[in-house]
Amino acid sequence: VQLVESGGGLVQLGDSLTLSCAAPIRTFNSKAMGWFRQAPGRDREFVAAIDWRYNTTYEDAVKGRFTISRDNLVNTVLLQMDSLQSEDTAVYYCALRLLKFGGPSSHSEDYDSWGRGTQVTVSS
Repeated sequence: VQLVESGGGLVQLGDSLTLSCAAPIRTFNSKAMGWFRQAPGRDREFVAAIDWRYNTTYEDAVKGRFTISRDNLVNTVLLQMDSLQSEDTAVYYCALRLLKFGGPSSHSEDYDSWGRGTQVTVSS
C-alpha cells in the first residue's frame, strides 16, 4: 500500500501546520495509522497513532500540541501540529498497520506500510 503524505513546509516558531496522509486501502476503517518523524542525525521516533475506534496515543513531547485524527470517508489521517518548536523539525512519515483492529501502537515494527515522508522545518 503506497501512502502519500502532504502538508509539510517551512514555518515559524509557534506556528501551526497540518499534515495529511492518504491510504488507498478498502479496509482503511479497520486499520490503525501512525505518524513518526526523523530529525537529522537521530533515529526515527514515534509521534502519534490512532486506531479504528479512534483511540489515540502520543509521544510525551507532543502531547497537548499535536492532534491526530482520521476521516474514514476519504481514507485519510491528519496530524494537526500547534505551537511548533525547533525540536519538531524533522521528516514526518505516515504509517499503516495492516493488522485488522490493531491498536494505536507506538512501535514502528508494528507498522507494515510507510509513506516517503514530508519535511517540516520550524524556523526561529
